[in-house]
Amino acid sequence: MDAAQTALLAKDIGAGLATIGVAGAGVGIGNLFGAFVAAVGRNPAARDTMFRDVLLGFALTEAVALYALVIALVILFT
Repeated sequence: MDAAQTALLAKDIGAGLATIGVAGAGVGIGNLFGAFVAAVGRNPAARDTMFRDVLLGFALTEAVALYALVIALVILFT
């Protein structure tokens, strides 16, 4: 294996490892909305207040996935 193939292999492994953040974000979003559904089941009157907070949490959690995806693409195409 020459140096060019080794560099390409390292880039592919690095990009694959960078996408682990996407899986973590998926778990985080699942936990977030699962807790929201349980909370609305306990107190339906507070749904609107909680929903605003859930959307903020969703946006922040999804940002982690987008950052991981961007990092993986930068690794692959540079």
